[in-house]
Amino acid sequence: MGRYVIRRLLQMIPVFIGSTFLIFFMVYALGDPVAALFGDKAPDPATAARIRKDLYLDRPLWEQYLHYMGQIFQGDFGTAFNGQPVTELMASAFPVTLRLTIVAIFFEIVIGITLGVVSGLRRGKSVDTSVLVLTLVVISVPTFVTGYLLQYLFGVQWGWVRPTVSPDAPFNELILPGIVLALVSLAYVTRLSRTSIAENVKADYVRTAVAKGLPRRRVVTRHLLRNSLIPVVTFIGTDIGALMGGAIVTERIFNIHGVGYQLYQGILRNNSPTVVGFVTILVIVFLLANLLVDLLYAVLDPRIRYA
Repeated sequence: MGRYVIRRLLQMIPVFIGSTFLIFFMVYALGDPVAALFGDKAPDPATAARIRKDLYLDRPLWEQYLHYMGQIFQGDFGTAFNGQPVTELMASAFPVTLRLTIVAIFFEIVIGITLGVVSGLRRGKSVDTSVLVLTLVVISVPTFVTGYLLQYLFGVQWGWVRPTVSPDAPFNELILPGIVLALVSLAYVTRLSRTSIAENVKADYVRTAVAKGLPRRRVVTRHLLRNSLIPVVTFIGTDIGALMGGAIVTERIFNIHGVGYQLYQGILRNNSPTVVGFVTILVIVFLLANLLVDLLYAVLDPRIRYA
């Protein structure tokens, strides 16, 4: 196991370098941060040249990237155009989005897997058909439509929750945004669980467990569910980074100042240090989530061993 983890960590290095360079190239090569800094006013050529020199923008792109990566390894992600260090923006944004992601993942796992198991064990029956239709509707409706609808019903019309989230963003205020963020992924988890359960319920090991006289609940939880969760765990693991980076719509609807909000502001104002810094952290989250998923395979299926 230790060798496998070390090997996977080494494999992450070229992936991290390639991903961050691509992001850096798209942000800095396809836009002019100095022009964005001055807005509609054209900067004085001498002033623009001095700023480019101070920001290392007068060097070739590969030198800018090496300089930036050197700063990152020292814990310096640069400074936003408002003069605030990017690390301070991260310190305020990532905890909020992390709490939102935890809420979304909780509903995704509990509701999604439960519906998938119930539907898979009753394949072809009315319950199965209803779940499939419901998940198809959820997948088809855009997140911004679902978000504004639930915000209006629960927050404005019925007054059960706050329509917008306070700056502190406690867990109790993130329940509705978490559900909105998780809905599409929850539908995919349900369908994946349902398909996997329906396929494995006819497997030989399940028939053997039933023939031994084991209780149905134990057959489902100890044998069927563990082997059926591997594709589901794969999806959820990769979805963690997607939820954190894709929360822009949800955070805009509920006025949550998290990662999505900062990315939106950075893209809108062409604030290159903010965009590159936040996306770099999201790349690391993706890589670590994939490693965690691979390690969970051995927990779910004892037949899997890592050399």
